[in-house]
Parts: sequence; C-alpha cells; structure tokens
Amino acid sequence: MNIWVTVKSLGKRKALARQAVVLPETTCTLRLLIENMVEVQVQAFEERKNTSSMLAYLMPEEIGAQGAAGKVGFGSVNGEGIPELAEAKEAAILAYEDGLYKVFLNERELEALDEPLTIEDGADVAFIRFTMLAGRLW
Repeated sequence: MNIWVTVKSLGKRKALARQAVVLPETTCTLRLLIENMVEVQVQAFEERKNTSSMLAYLMPEEIGAQGAAGKVGFGSVNGEGIPELAEAKEAAILAYEDGLYKVFLNERELEALDEPLTIEDGADVAFIRFTMLAGRLW
C-alpha cells in the first residue's frame, strides 16, 4: 500500500520531509507502522551509503532547492556502521513510548501501540518529533 509520510518538528511551520512510502498490507497496528517505517529508512540509508560517489558536486539548481529546504549538502553518509535493524526498531518504539514523537493518521492521533487500525491506500501519516531543549553548563 502506498502512503504519504510527513515528518515535522514541533517548533517549525514547514515539514522537514514529505515522501511517498510503500508499506506491506499487513501493517495493522501503530507498532507495525513504526517498525515498517524503520525498515524503509534503514534500507534508504544503506542505498545512500552504497551509492555515494568519491567526487560529489552540486549544480546551481540543486543548491537552490536544498537551500529552500533548509540544508545544503552532498548527501554523503559519514561513519562506517549500518544500523542493526532489530535495535533500530526497538529504539523507535522506546522513543515513542517515551514521548519523543507523536504519530497521526489522516490528522487523527494514534496513541496505543497495539490497537488495530486501518490504513488505506494514499493515507497521510505524520510523524511529529519534539525538540529537546539544550542549554549550557556555564
């Protein structure tokens, strides 16, 4: 099933990302939705890591488009490790349980991880992450 996923930060008006995602038809709970999204993101990370080129450059159009989104970069992946899928799923579920982000399906907040839900083709799913306050020690 195809859905639209939007990632937002609580303190910003514009969405950080919006993309079409293909999920398995067996996605029937919030827990499975989160786990399937983690799988999609880990696969995308692996693809970016494997396709990064040694000589990266940006065309002026790309600089303008990335600047409008708020960050200009080459898209290269630093670091050597690829996340362990099981650990990434556990971390995402724990982060949800700890209240670090909320999930909305067609503008309705999803609260219970194991409550049955129906996701239709073309549905809008929003992940809203909460930004932690940062301060200085001195």
